[in-house]
Amino acid sequence: MKKLCVLLSVIVLVVFNISAQNQIRQKVAVLNLDTKGFAYDPVQAGNIARIELDKLNMFDVMDRYDIDYLLDKESQTVANCYGKLCLLDVAKKIKAEKMLTGSIEILSERIYISLRMIDVVTGSVEKTQVQDFLNVKDQVQAMISFTLKKMYNVPYDEAIFAQLTKVDAFDSSVNKPNQEKVSLSGPRMGVAFYTGETANRLRLAENKGGYDMVPVMFQFGYQFEVQYIGQGNFQALAEFLPMISGLDQGKIIPSFTILNGLRDNRLGIEIAFGPTFIFNKRAKGYYENNVWHLEGEWTSSQPNPNNLVTRLDSRGENGITAGFIFAVGKTFKSGRLNIPVNAYVRPDYKNGSQYGISVGFNARSRS
Repeated sequence: MKKLCVLLSVIVLVVFNISAQNQIRQKVAVLNLDTKGFAYDPVQAGNIARIELDKLNMFDVMDRYDIDYLLDKESQTVANCYGKLCLLDVAKKIKAEKMLTGSIEILSERIYISLRMIDVVTGSVEKTQVQDFLNVKDQVQAMISFTLKKMYNVPYDEAIFAQLTKVDAFDSSVNKPNQEKVSLSGPRMGVAFYTGETANRLRLAENKGGYDMVPVMFQFGYQFEVQYIGQGNFQALAEFLPMISGLDQGKIIPSFTILNGLRDNRLGIEIAFGPTFIFNKRAKGYYENNVWHLEGEWTSSQPNPNNLVTRLDSRGENGITAGFIFAVGKTFKSGRLNIPVNAYVRPDYKNGSQYGISVGFNARSRS
């Protein structure tokens, strides 16, 4: 008895699936879409709409060659057939049950797509959908697809939709299809914190080789940023950052940092890392009873001590200290304005690490 029930259930499911597959779908015809201020002509726009409607797999979309054949038989032209009365007249001649029409127009640097589905039997507009997009002409097919999906509540990629509709969306291959490299340069300012022995040297008086500074100082500079890959949801970027620290305490400590990293197009979150070079004064010396002395202060008749080390000292000669920086950040957007906020660390387990926070701004230039 149990096997019989299972067999009957399988038969019912098979019959149901076959019935669903064989269900007759309504016949829809797509003629031309009206275009204004556009490179696409109405015939091309209509062809795109026909293809995207067919992809929804909800209607029996009439082939454009069949439509042309039937219209030729009736000596019917559809060059300017966009209104309901004209479309209903054509529908009767080609025996369509529904007619899709609409327009594509550029207004105020936005692309507006308006689509209407007309029911031939009732002679009324069954559904209508109006959607505006960014002025990205290379993405018209995707725009028509999104408009149709919103019209019939079909799921769509919300991330790509946002890139085509929101002004503050991050640049990508979707909304910047013809631009492989984007420069986002701008001023940067922030605060640096020093720890360990480096902090102690900064606090020390100048006559003892210190800088007589508080180990928390203001930084100002300019970031040159190049996004050299922008595909999908991520961008690869290179950053070149000259900075000056210590201006708030009457000092000038220049540095130069090179970073390479990734940014998420949807969230604006980025990670980067790379070398940094600090221009400062360093000197050779030695420790005696935990007290630092310059090499030239050695007065003993014995040879100079063999434990000479090089360290930060305001009495020394100009040089370069190399380090490595790890940074994370997020870019906030307001229209064309970008506001990057970053935090970084330069680890130095021997002399003391450096931590910092910076903020900046730049404006995305028009293509």
